[in-house]
Amino acid sequence: MLWLALQLFRLPIEVFAARAPAVAVARGRVLAADAVAEAAGVQAGQKLSSALGLAPQLTACERDPQREAAALARLACWAGRFSPQVSLAPPDELLIEIGGSLRLFKGLDALLGEVEAGVSAEGYSYRIGLARTPLAAQWFARAGVAGHEADAAAEQARLAALPLGVIGFDERAARRLAVLGLARIGELLVLPQASLARRFGPDLPLQLAQARGEVPDLRRSFDFPERFSEYLELPARVEQAPMLLFGARRLLQALAGWLNARGAGLQHCVLELEHEDIDDAQLALGFAAPTRDGDRLVRVLRERLERLALAAPVVGLRLVAERIESLPGESVGLFGEAGAQRIAPVVERLRARLGREAVHGVAVVAGHRPECSTRAVDWPQAGAPQATPTRPLWLLREARPLPEQGGRPHHDGPLQLLTRPERIESGWWDAGEGLGDVRRDYHVALSARGEWLWIYRDAAGWWLQGVFG
Repeated sequence: MLWLALQLFRLPIEVFAARAPAVAVARGRVLAADAVAEAAGVQAGQKLSSALGLAPQLTACERDPQREAAALARLACWAGRFSPQVSLAPPDELLIEIGGSLRLFKGLDALLGEVEAGVSAEGYSYRIGLARTPLAAQWFARAGVAGHEADAAAEQARLAALPLGVIGFDERAARRLAVLGLARIGELLVLPQASLARRFGPDLPLQLAQARGEVPDLRRSFDFPERFSEYLELPARVEQAPMLLFGARRLLQALAGWLNARGAGLQHCVLELEHEDIDDAQLALGFAAPTRDGDRLVRVLRERLERLALAAPVVGLRLVAERIESLPGESVGLFGEAGAQRIAPVVERLRARLGREAVHGVAVVAGHRPECSTRAVDWPQAGAPQATPTRPLWLLREARPLPEQGGRPHHDGPLQLLTRPERIESGWWDAGEGLGDVRRDYHVALSARGEWLWIYRDAAGWWLQGVFG
């Protein structure tokens, strides 16, 4: 197994998206500072009054544990795109078992690149740790020790070199360790474990054994919700629809991870726009084929937002997955994606731009006349394809008469008949077709210019009905 630990070390302040410099405070002391505040000398643990002395323009936000928990859960949903085995380690850490996903993402470096890009896009500062055990991965992340040792012995040596602060001792225990002259994990490992248990409690030897993989470290998996409905409070009122994409992207990427963890694809979702003074608005997003591709979800929403005029400023967003379908993992075929899967994103973007009713498919229906044998349908339409005779995709609005010379029809020269006649009849009983008694003999013909044409002959002569692509 290979565990990836994410430590969001500025989460208490970054959940607010406050104007820099900014800090999160609890009981009058700084809990977390953004990068600008840290550059001014502000540090966690300082009194707020001391921090204001270093940065007079400091924005102070009272810590909101509920907001932090919601952000961590949303990030856990997003992490579902990498593995269904995700665990929360509150208040600011997330664990992902990525060993089974390396082939899917074509190696560790590629997977790490996607993780780092995704967390950065969410707007969070982070540290990453990698190890064979979840606890060791957490300790590496806290220490800012990046990279992965393929050799187990080398990983154990790196673990032994970590400072004791990564374990998270309380102040009293930290002072006692300092008095004993202990500073590294390796120095604890050489001491009698029974003595450590007497001095610092039984949890310390257990943690050391779990980090080294000597004792199982069972983590509770994150419970992906049965229904996806996530809310995001915007840091400021948004008055232009395209500007909503920044916040909505977080929700869509979380939805994509949730879908992946559930083995499902999205067919329809609703983005609710929360206004202050008027009723909330809803923006429906439909997809031509079930998908869990986060980038595809974002593209469709971008098309909709670019053409949307807001009735009032938006202060919050809620994304609700209305209709999902089972979408098991699929291997890439010898010739790539199936045609429907390749064209689905194109159909979705056209519908986003032109409206759903402007883009449709064509289905064969029972009808004697070619003009009445097809109808517009939603795309894609469920059901097995029907076997039909050879027909052109494009029919002329009205059939054109063709001249006849020497017993042969002409269209910019004589036409060569390629097929035997196909008789199509419509009798007096076909009142719906409104033709009365009709008899036509259809042929596929080749013109002198190489065009494939669909022509017929009736009592009045030869006619051009359609053109093949």
